[in-house]
Amino acid sequence: MAARNAPKTETSTSQVWNPRLALLVAATFFMEFLDGTILTTAIPSIAGDFLVPAADVNITMTAYLMTVAMGIPLSGWLAERMGARRVFCMAIALFTIASLACALSPDLNVLTLSRILQGAGGAMMVPVGMLVVLRGTPKSDLLRATAFLIWPALLAPVLAPLVGGALTTYLSWHWIFLINLPLGAAAFITALRLIPAGAGDRGRRLDWVGLLLTTTGVGALVVGLELASAHPDGPWAAMSAAAGVCGLTAAVLWMRRAKAPLFDLTVFSTRTFRAMATGGFVYRLTITSVPFLLPLMFQTGFGWTPLHAGIMVAAVFVGNIGIKPATTPLIRRFGFRAMLVFGSLASAVTFALCALLTPETPEVLIFALLVCSGAFRSIGFSAYASMQYADIVPAQLTSANSVSATLVQLAAGTGIAVGALLIRIFDGVEAFPADPAGPFRGAFLSMAVLMLFSTADSLSLHRHAGAEVSRPGQAPAEEQPPPPPGAGHVQPR
Repeated sequence: MAARNAPKTETSTSQVWNPRLALLVAATFFMEFLDGTILTTAIPSIAGDFLVPAADVNITMTAYLMTVAMGIPLSGWLAERMGARRVFCMAIALFTIASLACALSPDLNVLTLSRILQGAGGAMMVPVGMLVVLRGTPKSDLLRATAFLIWPALLAPVLAPLVGGALTTYLSWHWIFLINLPLGAAAFITALRLIPAGAGDRGRRLDWVGLLLTTTGVGALVVGLELASAHPDGPWAAMSAAAGVCGLTAAVLWMRRAKAPLFDLTVFSTRTFRAMATGGFVYRLTITSVPFLLPLMFQTGFGWTPLHAGIMVAAVFVGNIGIKPATTPLIRRFGFRAMLVFGSLASAVTFALCALLTPETPEVLIFALLVCSGAFRSIGFSAYASMQYADIVPAQLTSANSVSATLVQLAAGTGIAVGALLIRIFDGVEAFPADPAGPFRGAFLSMAVLMLFSTADSLSLHRHAGAEVSRPGQAPAEEQPPPPPGAGHVQPR
């Protein structure tokens, strides 16, 4: 019965590592991640063109992020039903066409609707692109694959202020979207050539109840997080977030009992995957807050110009790139647990040191600190991205990928919301009298403490957790962790 109901996918009998395919998917990821944050610097220009208050333009960012988060749960089912190649190419086309619609928008309403379409394309591009790479990559090469796939999430939030500011200043805000046209066209043509064609499972049923509960819960939670960062005084943020939590709780209860659930939640019984949802969620939350807190501290607390602050924050980008060639060798040498513990502890130290910065601190020291922060950030991101799939069996891959992508979106939104909330909490606290940067110091210290929860979770991992990926064939048999539930056979649905 299980074999008869198994989805027909593009999975090949022999997996061969294809760096060109991973690079293609990484490029589409970069477009999606960049467009999630790049619009911030263009808000005043857009508001001026449309003759609306700048605060009203925020709806375009919220609509995009919410659509991406809500669309991810459906993307996994679409990939199984229609075939990953077809859905991925369709996502690129939709994202590119929507980008053109954004650039041609005559008013805020049309721009918002175009951003929703763009978010729908992005919601399919990221998880389905990841699925394409995972299915075609043997676990011994998974570290190399994720080394390509992780850089967009690391670089996009850091580069967005610089790229958006430059395009808006020297051209116009329309070019923020127009640059996607040649990139999207090239990605579409390349995807048709690189991704093997394959029929999907036309008989695969959709769990409508699970989809409704999940998308409603994720959407309400994202809206709540956005409201918490923008309007923390109002009651709507808490109400929306609470509704989101209730919706997701109901979704979990339903999918645990459904015969053909939207997600196979038994993936959480695999410890290396569960680490992504516990310590990994906290890690992403705290790391995501840094590109949000740093520019604000430099401008509000230190009195720097936006350009000055943006150039300094680019030091994080330098650290990300500088350490990237070493992340895979380090993980292979020391294993996932050791690198996760080191990455989280070192990041906590850099957060604490950021809290000690002053306008009088030599800029060369600030730059060096942020380079180190970027390097530690890259190590942790790479380790979590690879380890989460180390012990996942093929039958669970689609569910694991969709769940992971959803949690990544929620962690990013939570990081910004928590950062904004901490700034407000520490504003006016007596511990920082007459210090414009005082609220940011409190926020960075709090993030340092929060990061220690990720360290504690990593310490609880088995010494050779994910060894099939980090050290294929090298971990002593007597020290290997037990196989995950369901290894070697298809989980019952």
